[in-house]
Amino acid sequence: MSLSLWAALSGQTTYLTDTDSTPTRPCASVLDAIGNTPLIALRRYPLRADIEVWGKLEASNPAGSSKDRSATRLILDAVADGRIGAGTTVVESTSGNLGVGLAQACRYLGLALICVVDSRTHETNLRTMRALGAEVRVVDEEAAAGGDLLAARLELVERLATTIPDAHWPNQYENPSSPAAHAEGTMREIDEALDGRIDYLFVATSTTGTLRGCCDYLDRERRATRVVAVDAEGSALFGGSRRSRRLPGFGAGVPTELSKSAWFDDLVRVDDAACVVGARRLIDREALFVGASAGGVAAAFDSLAPTMAPGSRCALIFADGGAGYLDSIYDDEWVEAELGIDRVNLDALVGGTAPACRGVGA
Repeated sequence: MSLSLWAALSGQTTYLTDTDSTPTRPCASVLDAIGNTPLIALRRYPLRADIEVWGKLEASNPAGSSKDRSATRLILDAVADGRIGAGTTVVESTSGNLGVGLAQACRYLGLALICVVDSRTHETNLRTMRALGAEVRVVDEEAAAGGDLLAARLELVERLATTIPDAHWPNQYENPSSPAAHAEGTMREIDEALDGRIDYLFVATSTTGTLRGCCDYLDRERRATRVVAVDAEGSALFGGSRRSRRLPGFGAGVPTELSKSAWFDDLVRVDDAACVVGARRLIDREALFVGASAGGVAAAFDSLAPTMAPGSRCALIFADGGAGYLDSIYDDEWVEAELGIDRVNLDALVGGTAPACRGVGA
């Protein structure tokens, strides 16, 4: 059945017809193809018909996540000012997605790359980094003082950066190029697509480069958008108490330099179970296959939606896709073993109307 026929039969006359299309933009390279990701109307996800919700699908970037933007900007800015040359070895700490983005950029530019990851990094990202030519060093719990995997990664990166000739550490945790990529890319694209009227913006946090960049743009353009930072339970960001987290790339074991200057209007902390429920609700209601932090963003939206004024317009940034999480949040056995939720109860949570998380705070 064609989209136009389905729309006519279902009364969804605002859906695209078969003849609607946008001309393909010619790209000079794979790096030039980063950005301009889809912004999709979420008509089925919200349980209220009087609010408008949009999802920014960053999985559509060439290497599969919002970190494509940060990675490429980190490298190109360093090339432009002479910190990276033909013989440079790039060394960086990453939980996964940034490493994939860096591997893509470095491969294209002919640069050597060492990615320092930890034992929580999922196998898909490890294999992708290696396929793109990166050397991958894995830090495990035994090497982490006090169990802090991020601190252990950073310690190894600093050691490599000082011992490898002509090494360059972009340092995504404090480099202003990271938020700049999202100010001039992610947030600008959302703002222009929605004509500058966004009442709520939901952003997952880790290094907080995306959060900082979005806020920098909104402040510069004097938008009245209410920014909701979505952090993981067990993250040390924004005064949180660090403890074990099962999902990579969401939250942080120690505050980052970027996080110390980040601002937001609301903070919602979500646990691993809320990420699972949010992600599976997005599949159930919208057929969107997203990653763990995107599930957390959806869960955070659910917790605030009842308080929103009629007519509110919301934008949710979905940082990556779900392929890397097939053995975790989309694996029923993993969910039961790690979170104690069996399939019957999980289905009830996904199909229910109650928010998957609580705990909204400034």
